[in-house]
Amino acid sequence: VTENRSDLEDLHLYATPREQRFRRFASLEFEGQLYMTPYDFIQAVTSDEPKRTKKWRSLSKQELNQILMETPPVWKGSSKLFRNLNEKGVISYTEYLFLLCILTKPHAGFRIAFNMFDTDGNEMVDKKEFLVLQEIFRKKNEKRERKGDEEKRAMLRLQLYGYHPSTNSVVKTEGEDLVPRSYWDTLRRSTSQALFSDLAERADDISSSLSDTTLLVHFFGKKGKAELNFEDFYRFMDNLQTEVLEIEFLSYSNGMNTISEEDFAHILLRYTNVENTSSYLENLRCTIPEEKGITFDEFRSFFQFLNNLEDFTIAMQMYNFASRSIGQDEFKRAVYVATGVKLSPHLVNTVFKIFDVDRDDQLSYKEFIGIMKDRLNRGFR
Repeated sequence: VTENRSDLEDLHLYATPREQRFRRFASLEFEGQLYMTPYDFIQAVTSDEPKRTKKWRSLSKQELNQILMETPPVWKGSSKLFRNLNEKGVISYTEYLFLLCILTKPHAGFRIAFNMFDTDGNEMVDKKEFLVLQEIFRKKNEKRERKGDEEKRAMLRLQLYGYHPSTNSVVKTEGEDLVPRSYWDTLRRSTSQALFSDLAERADDISSSLSDTTLLVHFFGKKGKAELNFEDFYRFMDNLQTEVLEIEFLSYSNGMNTISEEDFAHILLRYTNVENTSSYLENLRCTIPEEKGITFDEFRSFFQFLNNLEDFTIAMQMYNFASRSIGQDEFKRAVYVATGVKLSPHLVNTVFKIFDVDRDDQLSYKEFIGIMKDRLNRGFR
């Protein structure tokens, strides 16, 4: 059974870029709400376009229950969870935003995330506390909705959230909220006890109007009564980051233990605002003529550094390098001091050769930070 898109296709005109991407990669529909499979999610964060053109397939209640019955508990998670689940899972739009947040956060931020959900401070997160996420992200989304046909926007909200939200504002509107903020910042700024208690009162209503998902069953069990501790939460977030990096690395390694420096540059420059990558790649070919290769450990360490980019930026400003170029030793030291990540000399040299367009063995700090911030947010800054 397929859902005919024709009468809903123009909804993309009222959608944000993130919503458009979710709708493009999602492949399932249940009771009017769209869902991604784990496979869809992996495709959405590692590919420019879906690998196959597909219509939304309508799930029956029986099919959904069967999928959820086969969902493993959180203590059985691994860095192959999404690949193992493949098409046997459902991920809502709100969870898609949450998973995107995880991909760009440093390990130190995992504790902050957990504490934000743990509203009663008992070192455990239950399903009701986690569902507050639905309201916070929905409220942020409403603030940035495009103006237009109210009926179309209501259809879009129903498609993404599965229910018609109430018109009562829960998240306080402040003047500063007019400044665009990331979903992570919204989550962090919206988690005062007063706000959470307000939202928590409505969590039962939210829960009753929403279907269970793979993530909810994975975290809180088939009956929704289990609680999530920090160790399992940390492991889930770390596994997800590792899994996406493994998929990106393996897509270029062809079974080898390394990828080429040029392939590393391709991955690094994807989802950035760099329109002409050929000059960067040509620069790399000329300055590193003999291929040595980048290992997965080196690859992973660089993206762990990127997830700490804000701390690195502060460190660089304290070093007063912000207005001038920097050398490899200065760069390597600043990375370690700010993030605790040790980058190999070969990896640092490769990064310099990619971005050192005038070949003076100095890195333009401002240009590098700007491009890497765009890469970190996968083109959705």
